[in-house]
Amino acid sequence: MEEEKVILVNEKDEQIGLMPKMEAHEKALLHRAFSVFIFNNKNELMLQQRAFGKYHSPGLWTNTCCSHQRDGETNIEAGKRRLQEEMGFVVALKESISFIYKAPFDNGLTEHEYDHVLLGNYEEEPTINPEEVASWKWMPLEEVKADILLRPELYTEWFKVIFDKFYEHINISK
Repeated sequence: MEEEKVILVNEKDEQIGLMPKMEAHEKALLHRAFSVFIFNNKNELMLQQRAFGKYHSPGLWTNTCCSHQRDGETNIEAGKRRLQEEMGFVVALKESISFIYKAPFDNGLTEHEYDHVLLGNYEEEPTINPEEVASWKWMPLEEVKADILLRPELYTEWFKVIFDKFYEHINISK
């Protein structure tokens, strides 16, 4: 099976090429990604704990799901695809904000992403894919924010960046 490719972009999110995912992470090249945030009607965020077999950030808590767009796929199409693959459901998604971040990992890989934040609502329990997700929970946004400050080592780097810099864009209760 051919390795999944990521979309290389410039700082304006214009596609400049394709590259195997691991190579892009080894070379720390800027590529397109997305992060899905699913809320219920109590304004609680569905968090996932990444599977312990993941090549980076295993066992850490993060937003509902995230991944990379495929060539020719819109942000919304990619978000719905990955939501189904990881959490076992699909809902309508809307685009929120986008930002660039760079985070090196202990294993020598670096995430350097132009990340698109997608928001949606869901009231049921997910049917998680154990190869991708170890666990999940609903958590009020204020509690997530407080817990990140108290125990940052439990959360993924991109999730901490989003909460630190873009909290007002994901807090749908405002």
